[in-house]
Amino acid sequence: MDLHTLNEGLLFAILWEERFQEIHPERVMDPLLSFLLALAVIIFAAKASGYLSVRLGQPAVLGELLIGLILGPTVLDMLRWPVFAGGHLEEALRYLAHLGVLFLMFIAGLEVDMEAMRRAGRPALLAGILGVLFPILLGLGVSLLFGFTPPEGVLIGLMLAATSVSISAQTMMELGVLRSRVGVALLGAAVVDDILVILLLSVSMALIGKGGGFWHILWVLVRMLLFLVLAVWVAARLIPRLPVRVERLPISEGVMALGVITLLFFGWAAEVLGGIAAITGAFLAGLAFARSPLHQHVRDRMHTLAYAWIVPIFFVHIGLEANARAIGIGGIGCALALIGAAMLSKVIGCGLGGLAGGFSPTDALRLGVGMMSRGEVGLIVAAVELERGLITQQIFADMVIVVLTTTLVTPALLRLLYQKPARRI
Repeated sequence: MDLHTLNEGLLFAILWEERFQEIHPERVMDPLLSFLLALAVIIFAAKASGYLSVRLGQPAVLGELLIGLILGPTVLDMLRWPVFAGGHLEEALRYLAHLGVLFLMFIAGLEVDMEAMRRAGRPALLAGILGVLFPILLGLGVSLLFGFTPPEGVLIGLMLAATSVSISAQTMMELGVLRSRVGVALLGAAVVDDILVILLLSVSMALIGKGGGFWHILWVLVRMLLFLVLAVWVAARLIPRLPVRVERLPISEGVMALGVITLLFFGWAAEVLGGIAAITGAFLAGLAFARSPLHQHVRDRMHTLAYAWIVPIFFVHIGLEANARAIGIGGIGCALALIGAAMLSKVIGCGLGGLAGGFSPTDALRLGVGMMSRGEVGLIVAAVELERGLITQQIFADMVIVVLTTTLVTPALLRLLYQKPARRI
């Protein structure tokens, strides 16, 4: 096909679309039809890109983020196409993405292994704590150097503090060292990291987002503490018993319905009653179901329900909201500095935690590198902060670049560090 024929074809398609819109405007602009088509495109793009990413030896989330950037304002700006114009498509997708966040955090709570944390012991605890402290401090320092305000610096530090060891765990599993001392400590430290970051995010949003004097701050902290005590008590004493009782009732998928109701209610209660992020409530709901005898039943079905559609929408939506062009030429230096801070802070903080816990320098370095990858939690923190108007589009785009970079680099570094066998426990 020559260029002239191609141009004629494109011109005909454009004229046909304009004529079709004149004759059948109701069929082109119907918001429901636009919504259905957008969901189909997003879910297909997420799964296809995730498949390609896995085939290339990378985690699926990397492909989902990249396709989101391509479909978003960075490249194609899909939501501005005429077929998606009108209605409340962006708002509807945003709601679905928030729902995906809650499901993701519920699943994260379900997968917390308290026994693994107990076996990991001191190295995991110290690595988790220092792996949060160092990124916050280093992120704050870098942010101040580039002219951000101290509150913005704290929020950037929190984004850098979040970690995702699913990528590292998969790499270590392939290498046959996930059950080594470092592998177990990695999983335990990740749990400590997630809990600390989620709680610190809730405190920061409550204080930075509202401001106020001493009494206001005191009330915020007391309100959060009261909610957490009550929520933990309910999660530990009441909820674990319910799935077994509900399973005996003549209700179709009653246990799964109970799980969905619990995560939604806990998310609502966290915001309304506790003044903390809804993701904290969803995470607590997941921890509660993790203590139930039917936790594996809930985990498997919740994983199917969430990853079939709602979680991929969240990851692609990150790219749809992130505009890498917002970084600009002048912002490249800041993005590179944040990438460096993200990598160094985890290696130093978690590495020092491993050394203090009795690891050798080599194992401590492996632990630090394993904790270096960002992922789901970092994106959740960034998305929540952007939604609340606490960070700018530039900061959000910087964080997406940080996640992509660390996701690519971490598996390669781990393979280099594990050329020698790891010590097993």
